[in-house]
Amino acid sequence: MMSDEQHASSHPHRLILVVEDEPTLATAIAQRLAFEGWATRVAGDGRSAVRTAEQIKPDLVIMDIMLPVMDGITATKLIIAQRPVPVLMLTARDDESDKVRGLQAGADDYMTKPFSMRELIARCNALFRRVDRAKQIALNAENEKVLEYGPLTINPSQRLVTLNGKPVHLTPTEFDLLATLARRPRTVLTREKLLEEVWDWVDASGTRTVDSHVKALRHKLGAELIRTVHGVGYAFEPPAETTSQKSSHSEQ
Repeated sequence: MMSDEQHASSHPHRLILVVEDEPTLATAIAQRLAFEGWATRVAGDGRSAVRTAEQIKPDLVIMDIMLPVMDGITATKLIIAQRPVPVLMLTARDDESDKVRGLQAGADDYMTKPFSMRELIARCNALFRRVDRAKQIALNAENEKVLEYGPLTINPSQRLVTLNGKPVHLTPTEFDLLATLARRPRTVLTREKLLEEVWDWVDASGTRTVDSHVKALRHKLGAELIRTVHGVGYAFEPPAETTSQKSSHSEQ
């Protein structure tokens, strides 16, 4: 078994901002994160969270939705507007609308209270891996063809999406999910496959993270672009009038 010092050194140094108005829970989260080797700062309300994020530039934000002074949804929007950063949203209600609102605000993932610290650490690790992998994918995507599907254009190298010629703001996770589906149009990908490829979660049974992110994508891009295969997963359905990749432009 690893000692505390060995365990703490097993993760690269990261700075995590914990935004939670329940002091006992905030302290417990911060202590467990510190045990994992991560530096932490705690904010007790949304407004102070925005100020702290601007000062310390965290690598990850753990954000409660229900906060005094300024709610977590508003605080998340303001923090991401300052500087893109992965956000793990905490909600006390198992309410799908709360989760979708959080994802639409720019959060990458969510957890419902009460939760185990073990799962929280697993989610943080997965988000860090996703960020690191996204950087590598962006480097590898420099020569990847732009995907054009009717009014929808996906540029993997620039990580840009336009719909009817207008840019669509997607979170990093939303972009990765869309690109993963769009690279294999009309192919049904299971939730487990998507969790593995987009979130790097090998064992995430029971989570509805994929479903919530699909709802957020549909809200931004239209419900018809992603087809639900009940009991299995999802498939990208390109508009019938055009199903082509923008190869001619990339070859010029």
